[in-house]
Amino acid sequence: MLNFKQKYGKTALVAGASEGIGAAYATQLAAEGMDLVLIARRIEPLKQLAESLESTYKIEVTCISCDLSDPTATEQISKALNGKEINLLVYNAALPYIGPFMQNSYQNHADMAQVNMLSPLKMVHIFGEKMLANGKGAIILMASMAGFQGSGFLAMYAATKAFNRVLAESLWYEWKDKGVDVIACCAGATATPNFIVSKPEDAGFFAPKVQAPEEVVKECLKKLGKQPSFISGTGNKIASFLMQKLIPRKMTINIMGDNTRKMYRL
Repeated sequence: MLNFKQKYGKTALVAGASEGIGAAYATQLAAEGMDLVLIARRIEPLKQLAESLESTYKIEVTCISCDLSDPTATEQISKALNGKEINLLVYNAALPYIGPFMQNSYQNHADMAQVNMLSPLKMVHIFGEKMLANGKGAIILMASMAGFQGSGFLAMYAATKAFNRVLAESLWYEWKDKGVDVIACCAGATATPNFIVSKPEDAGFFAPKVQAPEEVVKECLKKLGKQPSFISGTGNKIASFLMQKLIPRKMTINIMGDNTRKMYRL
């Protein structure tokens, strides 16, 4: 069985790599023998991760500090790459917002649209073009269970994650016979630093278990090339089946909003 380096190529780019799910992707792709390009706003956590991965896996890691809310971010990254080819793209970066829609400014919503939708769209377009020309490559877009229906107090975040899922599923179909694998990873609650610092209350006995970042990433890499999208974790899969197949949509939207209100004391 081919490892990722043999199947897709030498170098993987992980956007949003400084911690949590992004760092877990970087670690597992390094274990596959791939060189890495790590992107985040904060350079110090990237450098610390890079040093650890280079020492452990004997790979080459390039760190790029970049604000993905800047409309020119992808051009800045391309310039910093200086011709380095990207064979596997992971877009994990995201701006979250939890709270009433009108209590967040329009500019913050616009920044979310840029980071969560437009920057990954541009990266997929630029790096995907080369992958298609080579006849091999892979793209992973991080989506969310929040994006399967309206999600009160997560309105903009949920909408942007729905975009990523539909984009990935569509490109999976277009590119599945061209050597480029595309997948959307639809995660539920995951114990990332951002999730932990938000201090959510227990959503109740029947809420799916919070996953570790490494669990989400391991399942995604296992499913890459086999399906257009997936929901990570058994509990999340069961919850999604109930809410998407058995419960009326109005009730599903009410459940999502009520749970978010309770978890974050809104």
